[in-house]
Amino acid sequence: MAVKMKIKKGDEVKIIAGDDKGKVAKVTKVLPKSSKVIVEGCKVVKKAIKPNDDNPKGGFANKEMPIDISNVQKVEGE
Repeated sequence: MAVKMKIKKGDEVKIIAGDDKGKVAKVTKVLPKSSKVIVEGCKVVKKAIKPNDDNPKGGFANKEMPIDISNVQKVEGE
């Protein structure tokens, strides 16, 4: 069952817990089934990319991971 969330895509939020504590950024995606949000530029990890036709050498890519909804706070517009 999906939970009604007060934070929507495009809202400005402040990270209140974790490595990115204190950052203010925009929500890019909301995941209501798992009660998580993806915030622009926060909780970035490096993911390994296998070599393929487009990228013959492979390498690493930065990816934003989901943050629990309880660790973000909506910032009111000025």
